[in-house]
Amino acid sequence: MYVPGGVIPAVLLPFNEDLSIDEASYRSHLRDVAAVEGISAVTVNAHASEVASCTFDEQRRILELSKDELGALPIVNGVYADGSLEAARIARMAETGGAAALLVFPPAIYSFGQRPEMALTHFRRIADATALPLILFQYPLAGGQGYPVSTLMEIVEKVPSVRAIKDWSANPQLHERQIRLLQSRARPVNVLTTHSSWLLSSLVLGCNGLLSGSGSVIADLQAQLFRAVQSGDLRRARELQERITPTAEAFYREPWVDMHNRMKEALVLLGRLPRAVVRPPLTKLGPEEIGTIRAALVAAGLLGEKTSQRRVA
Repeated sequence: MYVPGGVIPAVLLPFNEDLSIDEASYRSHLRDVAAVEGISAVTVNAHASEVASCTFDEQRRILELSKDELGALPIVNGVYADGSLEAARIARMAETGGAAALLVFPPAIYSFGQRPEMALTHFRRIADATALPLILFQYPLAGGQGYPVSTLMEIVEKVPSVRAIKDWSANPQLHERQIRLLQSRARPVNVLTTHSSWLLSSLVLGCNGLLSGSGSVIADLQAQLFRAVQSGDLRRARELQERITPTAEAFYREPWVDMHNRMKEALVLLGRLPRAVVRPPLTKLGPEEIGTIRAALVAAGLLGEKTSQRRVA
């Protein structure tokens, strides 16, 4: 069974002006990301690709395009659904479509409160629908959608196809505890950090990988950082973090809902996407914020000042 680990960028989803999927630009985006040395897989149909605004049939088409373009590179497909029955249907579709693993989002209803048996039943139903390994998406506990440690440990114990978590606990102490508890088990469960705004700090705690939407823009820097941390070269890791920090500060600002919107604008500035169209309720960013993103790319050494001005003109 494939065990998710290493550097896994979550790709964006380009749209045409009429809000239909821009398949040609999506294929080009996939090729750009897949060409980065050191990535281990690519994630599709997740937050970064605006999965909340995509129909079931569109998600199936996105996976089809991804598989066709990426070939043997493993694909992690998101399971974004509020109901367990729909989650199981997406899981079956993804397995049929050639995904290598599934990223399971927590149902939104958990924001009203959750009981451990709810979470366990949800994962069991998905596991019963597919033989693919599952990645549990761990949200911050404060919002109600995160799994308390006791629930998390029960899930990984009773649903053996859970082979990794995408940790967005947003709590360094809890993050470290989950790394120790999960990766030291007789059957280890990898912790993939998605703490992209403090990536170096997160990785040095011992994560076995990272899964990040900003990998759609800076996959190369993330892969280099992961290698540096794994090899114990903290001087090189700090140098790389200095380059990553401007992009993190530009992407992960309030309101957080615009994080992937900002990444699209970054790819337009870099000449990798023709436009930064997002589906409503997301809205187009204004020129001042686009200027902030441009400055961050220059500070990160990803965009020359003259090139930046030329592309905006």
